[in-house]
Amino acid sequence: MLFAAGFGTRMRPLTNTTPKPLISVAGRPLLDHALEQIGALRISTRVVNTHHLADQMAVAASERRLSVSHETPDVLETGGGLRAAMPVLGEPEAVFTMNTDAVWTGPPALETLAEAWDPYQMDGLLLLVPPDRAVGHALKSGFTMDGFGRLRRSPTLAFTGAQILKTAPVMAETAPAFSLNRTWDRLLPTGRLFGVIHPGFWCDVGRPEGIAEAEVMVATRV
Repeated sequence: MLFAAGFGTRMRPLTNTTPKPLISVAGRPLLDHALEQIGALRISTRVVNTHHLADQMAVAASERRLSVSHETPDVLETGGGLRAAMPVLGEPEAVFTMNTDAVWTGPPALETLAEAWDPYQMDGLLLLVPPDRAVGHALKSGFTMDGFGRLRRSPTLAFTGAQILKTAPVMAETAPAFSLNRTWDRLLPTGRLFGVIHPGFWCDVGRPEGIAEAEVMVATRV
């Protein structure tokens, strides 16, 4: 599940006419940087949600063989958007989700998640990165891990926007629009929300100045 329905308000004025996932960074749309993180995994069902400038996103989705979950009349945030996309996703027990406003170096993000995923212990697994490898991120919020990888809230490690999440806790939410932060808050006391560290660099491209930061990162980091 690729999140692409938001208005990209921090990226204005660029997002007045172009959806944020289609803004070019280092010669490629952000959407393609996200898709690259699938790596060698065989993921047959790939869904992108749309709302802002949805016609442009629909064309881009068709070109990349992505299914579309269109949110109307209102945007549903990450949790509501994921729940609304369940019929298109095929009602899976767990799902990869990824934001579409970042650029990466290092091994593919979803491969790292897949290698660490343990459905018997975990209801959620978040891909995190330490501050010295989180480019353009203020780390005002985040997580810390114990020795087993269980998470608690602390601005120690940045969430990269990539995760594996069981869908039952999402489906249990009742609000029409909600952030997946709400689902995480329900999972944290159970000890079933875990983290794994991305071994490369990661750049949050949520602001216009993030484009240049990401391009420097790609050119100088491995």
